Amino acid sequence: MTVVVVGDCLLDIDIVGSTSRLCPDAPAPVVDIDQEHARPGGAGLAAALLAADGVPVRLVTAIADDQDGRRLREVLGGMDLVAGPSGAATPVKIRLRSSGQSLARMDRGSCGQAPAVTEEMIDALWSADAVLVADYGRGLVRDRSLRKALSRLAHRIPVVWDPHPRGPDPVAGVWLATPNASEAKSAAGVDDPYRAASLLRDRWSVAAVAVTAGSQGAILDAGGLPVAVPAPRVPVLDPCGAGDKFAGTVTSRLGDGDSTVDAVRHGVLAASRFLANGGAAAFGAGAPALLRPGEDDARAVIATVRSRGGTVVATGGCFDLVHAGHTRTLAAARALGDCLVVCMNSDRSVRRLKGPDRPLMSEQDRVELLMSLECVDAVAVFDEDDPLAVLDDLRPDVWVKGGDYREDELPEARLVRSWGGRTVLVPYHPGRSTSRLADALGKVG
Repeated sequence: MTVVVVGDCLLDIDIVGSTSRLCPDAPAPVVDIDQEHARPGGAGLAAALLAADGVPVRLVTAIADDQDGRRLREVLGGMDLVAGPSGAATPVKIRLRSSGQSLARMDRGSCGQAPAVTEEMIDALWSADAVLVADYGRGLVRDRSLRKALSRLAHRIPVVWDPHPRGPDPVAGVWLATPNASEAKSAAGVDDPYRAASLLRDRWSVAAVAVTAGSQGAILDAGGLPVAVPAPRVPVLDPCGAGDKFAGTVTSRLGDGDSTVDAVRHGVLAASRFLANGGAAAFGAGAPALLRPGEDDARAVIATVRSRGGTVVATGGCFDLVHAGHTRTLAAARALGDCLVVCMNSDRSVRRLKGPDRPLMSEQDRVELLMSLECVDAVAVFDEDDPLAVLDDLRPDVWVKGGDYREDELPEARLVRSWGGRTVLVPYHPGRSTSRLADALGKVG
């Protein structure tokens, strides 16, 4: 399957440094520059993220013949590129960053003359199994011949349209439009994102609208009742690139035959993991665009929290039939720091520890249940009989146990102390037991 991404390309540059003092002649931080990262932006970033996931992708765009345009071509690397001429200077966004935060953004290049759409660019669309229109308001997707071709394609393959406030409406027949909440409410003239999605679906004559709402996930209107797709909680310093990750994932999923609901759900999860891994800034620095679920998600959460000087807390257990004692312990643990990672025994580990009839709930169900709790930021599943290996990998600042253990009863306490961490007990709640609850359920059938 080949995804064709069509839209406006930008050049993004991150200038990264450290700050330790204020400027003597103005209330502004002094940034000592350490490094500079350049990466494709706009439609170029959407295409690069797809390519990083192993999706065959072709980028159809317009690039100016100027110094910034030549650098943009360099950072696109060996991507399959069909680029027409642009009569405007290459748009560049330069961000000054320190400690994971953007301090200022400087832009150059203007909309200027609309880019020309060539026959070669139109011809490149017909190789697609799915199309993502990544409009960044620079005028490319206003071209009549391009819009006519996209309208024809939407009758036979998935076409996803990621709109821009300065851009045109999607062409009729698009499978899915993906405005963010601010764009949707502004375009529809209403404050309710659910109402905005419904109004825009009718106004644009598209099959479905998915309004992305940041940490709230997405709202999908495909006719009938709307579907709220929640997002997992992740610490986010910089949301840049999340919309591109979402739209690209949805497009590739639709191209693979997923339903719209499943495609949007996967898009929300992919965007959340992308942000947990540092977002576009980390991608530009050469980090992987997406981490695997499970233990690597925990690593991403930990890295983000530590980048801002936070405290990482971890606890562990089987968590088979989660009860009030568990939730009280987890809430108490989370209050001790800035994130809580739960180290959970795998199904194989539980069977060895508890017997062949356990666990009562599958590994995946236990992970989903824990992640639904407000106090849990990540779950790391381990196969061993004890959490020593996963703790040595994750190295939390605080390891929490519920109960009245002595230090010699917790072999992990010495391990945690070896890297400067500490082990803490939180109050035990007697009368709450998974085994007791399982026995009670067995008696009532």
